Amino acid sequence: MKIAQIFSLSFDALRERKARSALTMLMVVVGSSLMVALNGLSAGFGNFINDQFSKLAPNILFVTSAQTEQSTGFGSGSPPPAAKITLNEAVVSKIKSLPFVDEVIPSYQGQITIESGGKKVDTTVFSIDPTKLFVIAPTIELVEGSSIRQNDPSAILLSDEVANPPGDPNPFAVVGQSVRVKYTFVDPVTGKQEEETRSFVVSGILKPSGNPTVDSSVVFNRIAGNALLQKAGKYDSLLVAAESSEFVDAVEQEIRRLYGDDIGITTPKAILETIQQFTAGFSSFILSIALVALLVGAVGIITTLYTSVTERIREIGTMKAIGAQNSFILALFLSEALTIGILGASAGLGLGVVGGYVLVAGFASQDSESAGLTPVFHTTDMLTVFGLSVGLSVLAGLYPAWKASRLPPIVALRRD
Repeated sequence: MKIAQIFSLSFDALRERKARSALTMLMVVVGSSLMVALNGLSAGFGNFINDQFSKLAPNILFVTSAQTEQSTGFGSGSPPPAAKITLNEAVVSKIKSLPFVDEVIPSYQGQITIESGGKKVDTTVFSIDPTKLFVIAPTIELVEGSSIRQNDPSAILLSDEVANPPGDPNPFAVVGQSVRVKYTFVDPVTGKQEEETRSFVVSGILKPSGNPTVDSSVVFNRIAGNALLQKAGKYDSLLVAAESSEFVDAVEQEIRRLYGDDIGITTPKAILETIQQFTAGFSSFILSIALVALLVGAVGIITTLYTSVTERIREIGTMKAIGAQNSFILALFLSEALTIGILGASAGLGLGVVGGYVLVAGFASQDSESAGLTPVFHTTDMLTVFGLSVGLSVLAGLYPAWKASRLPPIVALRRD
């Protein structure tokens, strides 16, 4: 008998048991669609992360002071760990003298509250020479009417996220407007909480650049930062610009040679590798769940076909009595499993693509920073899922098909 006739008979058998066949096929659909959707989401997230990091300057090293370890117990009054090394002008000069170092950009950071027109916004301040923003974030642009006042301690630059809070139709502040900045700190002498307040004029608003360092911060120069944040000339971090991205590793080794583990160094490349390792591990975990769903579908196929063999014993006996060979019976039941796998996998691929876009839309509605995330469906991934789904379906049908093919015709015809 021809292969087409075998598939026709198997399809008729599945159609006679519509509800059971549909439920079994649904298990395959769920497993394959989950794998497709999660593969697409994982690939899309990888592209999104690479795109975001491409907006960072690849030649920048972020240098901070390592903290000393303290075993102060769990008391809430325990002092914070002390820095192993103080980042000051002496450290800046020493690092700047190293080979392959183009420049060193010191910065202060802190949490502040900005007041404008009766509204308050809590945000992060990034206090550096504002002209150096283009070194660490080359894609930065300012809105029309903005200006950078390098030596003006009363000038402040607002990120778009601060100037135009999400969900608020009215801007928090515009170019030329005065704002008040409040910094709260603990006096190291008295131990009391103090406040430092200062007025600034918005000299510019930064357009979204994709750089997380500045896209959610405000910027004013180091003179204002040192005074307002009570830093006494002690920098929070140094941004070291290598001559090119090729020299980043060499510069890191030189800084390590000078300060060893007393200083912390982070590069965009290291951050990207860490995130990629995390997302790869998370994706593997999620995909294993989808694989379990496929395995459940395979168990469903075994159950369905084994039940079918039990119900069709007399039919099998009749076919064998009129000359059907074991190979024909085996092929008949295997073709039923193959049909379930092909139909379920095909539907699963389509549903998985739709599901991927639905998941991305859900993320984007909750987080505006995910707006650029788009699922990516590689042909190889789709074919792998299809082959895995169909392959598991056929494997699941092997035992019921073998059981049916080995059934003696005399025994089958005697069954009531």
